Amino acid sequence: MDEVLPRAEALPRAEALLRDLGAGALADPGGTLLAHLRRVRSRLAAWEARPALQLAGLCHAFYGTDGFPDALLPLDRRTELAGVIGREAEAIVYSYASCDRRATYPVLAEPGAPFHDRFTGAHGVPAPGLLRDFADLTAANELDLAEHDVAFRERWGPDLLALFTRFRPLLSRAAWDDCRRMLTSA
Repeated sequence: MDEVLPRAEALPRAEALLRDLGAGALADPGGTLLAHLRRVRSRLAAWEARPALQLAGLCHAFYGTDGFPDALLPLDRRTELAGVIGREAEAIVYSYASCDRRATYPVLAEPGAPFHDRFTGAHGVPAPGLLRDFADLTAANELDLAEHDVAFRERWGPDLLALFTRFRPLLSRAAWDDCRRMLTSA
């Protein structure tokens, strides 16, 4: 059985770990990495995402990403993060961090499309729920960057709208509505 901490405990513990690992000192559009991570979680909460996805949103940069190479925690310490946010949320974080975007994004919403793991080189077909979580987390992250960095939005807004239009079958209604609202005015 998956160990799940009550959200009331997991959220402050996750934020404490982020602070301990220096997320509050790393620059990011709109302030610090910690501020960005908090905003991503808040956006997911506004979309009424379940607690595990919100926690994953707060922690999505722990292992670095294809677009953010600085890892706060090495992969051999995954159990440490899982102990703080639960295995389900950590699995979403790993999925997000491991995504080889160039290979995965173009086909992600196609039935049976492979998801490429940039850490291991493996590819597989994730469960539909994990794909939906991945799509909403991706949207929340990119929308936060677009909202807090005008140059980013001007440069990448049309590409992001095209990406999220392809992701549309996976996105929650709230995520899609937010994508359209923010990116059609880019």
